[in-house]
Amino acid sequence: MLILISPAKTLDYSLPDFKSHTLPEFQSDTQALVRIMKKKSAKEISGLMHISDSLANLNEERYKTFQKEFSFENSKQALLAFKGDVYTKIEVDEYDEKDFEFAQHHLRILSGLYGLLKPLDLIQPYRLEMGTKLENKKGKNLYEFWDKKIAKAINKVAEGAPIINLASQEYFKAVDQKTLKSPLITIHFKEYKNDSYQVVGFFAKQARGMMTNYAIKNRITDPEELKKFNQERYEYSENLSTESDWVFVR
Repeated sequence: MLILISPAKTLDYSLPDFKSHTLPEFQSDTQALVRIMKKKSAKEISGLMHISDSLANLNEERYKTFQKEFSFENSKQALLAFKGDVYTKIEVDEYDEKDFEFAQHHLRILSGLYGLLKPLDLIQPYRLEMGTKLENKKGKNLYEFWDKKIAKAINKVAEGAPIINLASQEYFKAVDQKTLKSPLITIHFKEYKNDSYQVVGFFAKQARGMMTNYAIKNRITDPEELKKFNQERYEYSENLSTESDWVFVR
C-alpha cells in the first residue's frame, strides 16, 4: 500500500539530526520550473501566487539562489522540512530508523515543484502550489507540466498495491487517474456540525497527518487495517463509505 499526502507551505530548515537521505527523482523537471521562476520579480510572484509582498520577496530570493546540487547546506529531507497542519501530526521527532525506512517505502508527497517526493528526499526551500497557473513549455499550468509523469512514478513504486489518497483535491488532481494501475481509496474526514457531517479543512488536514503517522508507526500495509483508526474520536463510518471513498467521522 502506498499513501499520498500533500506538501506544506510552512517549512522548517533547522539542521536535522537524522542524516540518512535520498534525492528527488525529477530534478531536471524541477530545474526547468526553477529557470522559469528565476526570471520573475517579487511583484510577479506576488500576483502569480496571491501572496504578500514579504512572502514574494522571500520566494524571489529562494529561486534566485536555488542550486543544482542538493546538500545539507541548502536542503533538508522533505518529511522533516514540511511543517504545515498535516505534518504537525506526523511525529517525526519520535521516529527511529525503521520508521523512516517504512515511510520511505510506503509514503509519497506530491509537490508542485518536485512532482513526487520520497520522505527522505532532500529539498531546497520553495513555494509553488500545484494549482499555480504557471505557464511553461508543456502548458498553461503545473497540471499540464506534470501530465502523466507523477502517475507513472506512482505505478512504479506501488507495483499494483492499493493507493491511499490522503492528499488534498488540489494536489491529487495532478495524479492522472486513468494512468494509475492500482486500486484507489480516498479518505475523507468529517465533523458532525449543524445536524450533518461536514469536512472542516483544518481538522481534515490534521486527521490526514494522524492517519499517516498511524500507518507508519503500526507498519500498516493492508488498507483494511486503516479502518481501525480511532485517534481523537474519529471512527470509520460504513454507512457513509463506498468501496473507493472511506469516510471517518466524529
